Amino acid sequence: MNKKQELPWDNPRFRTWVAVARAEKAIVRALGKALEPLGLKIAQLDMLMNLYRHPGQSQHDLARRLLVGRSNITMLLPQLETQGLVRRENDAKDRRILRLYLTPDGEERLMEALAVYTELIDRVMAQSTPEQCEAMGEQMRKISETLAQD
Repeated sequence: MNKKQELPWDNPRFRTWVAVARAEKAIVRALGKALEPLGLKIAQLDMLMNLYRHPGQSQHDLARRLLVGRSNITMLLPQLETQGLVRRENDAKDRRILRLYLTPDGEERLMEALAVYTELIDRVMAQSTPEQCEAMGEQMRKISETLAQD
C-alpha cells in the first residue's frame, strides 16, 4: 500500500462495517452470559426457537433452517435431550427419519430464555426510534442477502 492510497479506516463504510462487527460480538457475548443461568447456549436457543415455531422438523430440515451442518445438530441434540428439553420421534411414513419436538420442559425453558432475550433486545434497541430500528433491520437484511449470493 503506498502512502497516497487511502487507508481503509478513513472510509466511512469501513468504520461502519467495523462498528457492526463489534456490535455483533457484543450482542453474542451479552446474550451468552444472560443465558448461562438457564443452562443454555445461543445455538441451543436457536434450536429451541425453531422447534417451537416448526415442530416435527427432521434434523436435516433444522440444520438447513439454521444454516449449519447436520453434524452441528447431531452434537447439540443429545445435550438438549439429556436436559429433557427435546424429544425425537420416528416419522410415521419413513422410519429412517426422526422428527424433533420440544418437551413441556423445553417449551418452559424456551419461554424463560425468550424473556431474557427480549429484555436484552429492548434494552439495546431503546436508544433507537421504531423507524431507526426498521431501517437498521432492512440494512442488515440487505447485507445478509448480498453475502448469501457469494
